[in-house]
Formats: sequence, structure tokens, C-alpha cells
Amino acid sequence: MDSKRALAMVITFTAFTGGTASAASADQNDSVSVHQSLWQAPEVKQRVWKTAAVPRERVVKSESRNKDIALGLVVQRAWSYHEFRCLDSLWTRESGWNHRAYNSSSGAYGIPQALPGGKMQGAGRDWRENPATQIRWGLKYIKGRYGRPCGAWGHFMSHNWY
Repeated sequence: MDSKRALAMVITFTAFTGGTASAASADQNDSVSVHQSLWQAPEVKQRVWKTAAVPRERVVKSESRNKDIALGLVVQRAWSYHEFRCLDSLWTRESGWNHRAYNSSSGAYGIPQALPGGKMQGAGRDWRENPATQIRWGLKYIKGRYGRPCGAWGHFMSHNWY
């Protein structure tokens, strides 16, 4: 490497790092000795970006979250998706999948509209607030009384209650 090219590399490196470097003239082997500070790690400055933009968050409605819980429990019971669709129709009509739904005329409460709501206490002490507890209780009730959600839906369609 000739001395002019070596000196250009040192100057370029020095300009890039913002440091200082010195180069000696070429000796008989055309080598360049570079000052020790050139080989030290360059100082790195980080920029901090600030923005007022807020990332989009997927808002999960409690209705869809409650349906997801129910679908998982229906699958665990080895019931078909057709059974889940019957359950969806039933509980959409009863409570709109609202775990805080209350019928003031009858006293029914929760997603399955248990009458009285205190019946769900057997599924868990958090029956008033926890949709999973209400769904577990409702599926057990449906299985015991109608066998499957489509049986409960059929009863509901002919009697307007289940």
C-alpha cells in the first residue's frame, strides 16, 4: 500500500470517528504506523427519538373474550362447533354474553342467566365477576338438563326459556 493511500485512510477514519490520528511517513516497506488513539473504540452517541404517536391496540370486547372462553370449554367437552353455534345463539339471546347481565324482573344473572344467580356459587366464589366461572357453570347446567347446547337451544326456541 502506498503512503498516500494509507494517509487517506487515516484521515477518513479520523473524520468518521471524530478522533485524532497521526501517520508517519512511509518507511522502506511502504508501511504506515498509525497513532494508538486511532484504534481505540470511537465514542458512540445515541439519539433518542420521541413521538406523540400511540400504537394501535386491539380492543377486545368482553363479548368476544367470553365467547373465546366458551369455545375452549366446548372443545374440551368434545362437543362440535355446531353445538357452540347453538350455545352462541342461546346466550346471545339470554345475556348478550355480558357476564354482568341482570334481569330485574326475574333476578337471573350472568352469561347463562342463572336463576337465582347465587346458584353459580358452586362453580366458584368469583361467580359475580368471572365469566369463565359462569360459563363453566352454564355448560354443566346445560349438560345435566338438556344433554347438549343444541338441546337447550331447541327448548329455548319452543318455550322462550331454558
